[in-house]
Amino acid sequence: MLRWRIMFPRVHNAMWPGLVGKGPDSEPPIGLDTMLRLTAAAEVNGAKFDGVDLFLFDPHVSIDISNDGLARLADQVSGLGLVVGSVVAPVWPPTGGGSAMGSAEERRAFVEQVRKGCRIARKLRELGARPYGIVRIDSAASPTEWAKDPEGNTRLIAQTFRESCEVAAGEGERLAAEGEICWGGMHSWRHMLHLLEMVDRPQVLGFQADMAHTLLFTLGYNAPEDRILPEDFEWDQNERFQDALRQLTAALRPWTIDFHVAQNDATVKGSGSHDNTGHHCLPRDPNGKLDIVRDAGHWLRDGEGRLTKAMRHICWDGCMFPNAVMMEQSTWNDILAAMLAVRDAHGWQE
Repeated sequence: MLRWRIMFPRVHNAMWPGLVGKGPDSEPPIGLDTMLRLTAAAEVNGAKFDGVDLFLFDPHVSIDISNDGLARLADQVSGLGLVVGSVVAPVWPPTGGGSAMGSAEERRAFVEQVRKGCRIARKLRELGARPYGIVRIDSAASPTEWAKDPEGNTRLIAQTFRESCEVAAGEGERLAAEGEICWGGMHSWRHMLHLLEMVDRPQVLGFQADMAHTLLFTLGYNAPEDRILPEDFEWDQNERFQDALRQLTAALRPWTIDFHVAQNDATVKGSGSHDNTGHHCLPRDPNGKLDIVRDAGHWLRDGEGRLTKAMRHICWDGCMFPNAVMMEQSTWNDILAAMLAVRDAHGWQE
């Protein structure tokens, strides 16, 4: 009897680029229906995206969506031949949450958004629309505010994350904290590692690595004391860069449970109300500093070059592109091609 073998990790597209950096002080959001359509239509040599990762916030998916609404969402996604993977809990103050190092009320709001996000994730799993994935969080606080009391604020973030872990474990979910230069206490590789170790819930809380954001960790944006690449580094010094990525991933790879493929030109960018953070670039951007396929291997393979198989899916993240770029079908075909190349180099069959 023949048994079809499936390629892993599965290849997903993020839906939140239609929302992040959009709004009244920028461009209009791109609706979920449109983002799903563009994703489902992408094709490279007969291969297509396997799924999508979702932002649990209006106008895409309300954090208070009903069970009937979730059933309709599951049908919509599966009807396009896709599944749901990871979901983003809207833990920030403007989206109904609160700072993880804020007042007791703010921290309760943070945990409540995690609770709602885990409920949605569990329900989609029960509906058969979500075979894998995590619930994404961050500290919802700025490095500037964090720096007013680094030790005390890190303790508060760790406490809030531990409370969130209790919620997630009760729903059968795992949380992943996305290290990014715009989130206090998570704005350098060393601070991110310290926070994960302080929470000390490795079965529930892990790290979400985004290639665009972690590149900036090596350069010490917002934390120059933690830069890995020296100030005199030049981008033609490839072996120095590879050594820096090896040091970075050796520290954070053991915690990594979710992975974003991305490109970065080593600059920062903000759009709308979003703070400056890693500047996502299109995969073919000539200014991109990453060799996407090669450098993804630092995260998907261990220090000896063996596949970790730690992630059942990988996701493309490309926030804050202009709407005109995102409405071009060729954009998503190019992104899909990059994702498939990563899987060809670092994937496996089951």
